[in-house]
Amino acid sequence: MNSSGTDSVKDQIKDIIESPKQFAKEGIQFINRCKKPDQKEFLKITQAVGMGFAALGALGYIVKLIHIPINNILVGAA
Repeated sequence: MNSSGTDSVKDQIKDIIESPKQFAKEGIQFINRCKKPDQKEFLKITQAVGMGFAALGALGYIVKLIHIPINNILVGAA
């Protein structure tokens, strides 16, 4: 019974030590696969992000335009 308990502790310690090693190994593999985008790909990403900003900005503006009169009606009625 005692030897199985020490085996369990040894396995836990081994898992604790092995986890950061595995994380570092996978991180290195990920970095090695990454590449810098070329100019065409960068422009596509920039356009997509710009369109997203514009869409969310327009949506926020529309919501604010709707909110102001409703807020004035509710506050003005009090």
